[in-house]
Amino acid sequence: MPRIAETFQTATEPLFSFEFFPPKSPAGEENLERALRELQPLAPDFVSVTYGAGGSTREKTVEVVRRIKGELGLEAMAHLTCVNATVDELRTTLDGMREAGIENVLALRGDPPQGETRWTQTDGGLEYSHELVRLLRDEYDFSVGGAAFPETHIHATSAEDDLRHLKAKVDAGADFLITQMFFDNRFYFDFVDRARAIGIEVPIIPGLMPILSLDGIKRMTELSAAELPPALERELEARRGDDEAVAELGVSYATLQAAELLAGGAPGIHFITLNRSPATRAILSSLRLMRPWDAPAR
Repeated sequence: MPRIAETFQTATEPLFSFEFFPPKSPAGEENLERALRELQPLAPDFVSVTYGAGGSTREKTVEVVRRIKGELGLEAMAHLTCVNATVDELRTTLDGMREAGIENVLALRGDPPQGETRWTQTDGGLEYSHELVRLLRDEYDFSVGGAAFPETHIHATSAEDDLRHLKAKVDAGADFLITQMFFDNRFYFDFVDRARAIGIEVPIIPGLMPILSLDGIKRMTELSAAELPPALERELEARRGDDEAVAELGVSYATLQAAELLAGGAPGIHFITLNRSPATRAILSSLRLMRPWDAPAR
């Protein structure tokens, strides 16, 4: 199977990908297995598996990626963060990924460990994600992805400073970028325009998460500082207490959001599945029927 960077280079249509997280319980294992089984027929171009806070799921991430790649025949990418790891420990993890046959890594600085609000560099570790990208480029042969933040990283001093860090990441060797979730497409289109203006030319894939729970999305937007458009928030609040109605609106909104992004030239959509399949199945099936990318570019 071609690596992710190579797939983008040869793609003639938008790419679709799914994000999963390593389960932490038997029930979680069942949820992941069900989601993988139900989403596999959609033939995603690749999938990714997250890396728990503080590297807490290091071995599990590698195991899940290896299984997806080996048993399901899907191209898979492992997330990797700098949190709570020395450079030697990062090398050990990367050696294990390479030995497991993994060829794609999403290089992230990572969030502060649970219970902490301030990022602190580990002694003997790395401070910035572009340093991790450089390590990958200099010492390994992975296809390397990076994260991007249309609404600006929560720890950035300014939008301009955030873009400078992103440029450093791409200059260090990132092949493509996947954005944090957002709910107003204006943020994405403006961000891409600003990124292109400073010379960032790699694909920038929007990350979308269908809203399935009102309380859940409130927690996630607080953590990520992603903004819910006021009209969307009002409609969600009007459905408080009716989880089915919230999820129906969430799927409809994400479908419209994805269609507009693809019509506007986005190179694909990265679905944050939360290890569930129905919403992603409905949205992606609708998109493939609609083919909004065939519409005239904005």
